[in-house]
Amino acid sequence: MAAYWIAHVDVTDADTYAEYASRATDAIAAHGGEFLARATRTSWLEGTPRARNVVVRFPSFEDAERCYQSEAYQQALAFALESSERDLCIVDGND
Repeated sequence: MAAYWIAHVDVTDADTYAEYASRATDAIAAHGGEFLARATRTSWLEGTPRARNVVVRFPSFEDAERCYQSEAYQQALAFALESSERDLCIVDGND
C-alpha cells in the first residue's frame, strides 16, 4: 500500500533550502518516492498556512520511513532545518 509524505514549509533562506531540495530529491528517488505536488499556490481552509506544500508518494509506509531515516536524507535535512520552518508527516494511502 502506498504512503505519502505531506510537508508544509516556510523557507527562510532560499539558497540553503535549494541545497536541501537538490539533495532530498535524490534521496527520495532512491527510495521509490515520486513528487505529486510541489506547490506554492494553496487555498488554506483550516490550520496554519505555509507558503510551500509538498506531497510525495512512496511504494509503502516502510519505504517512506526508510527514506526519512536514510543517511542521504538526514544529510539533506540538515540544510532544511537551518533554512525553513516545516511540518512533515507520513500517511497511509487507501490503495
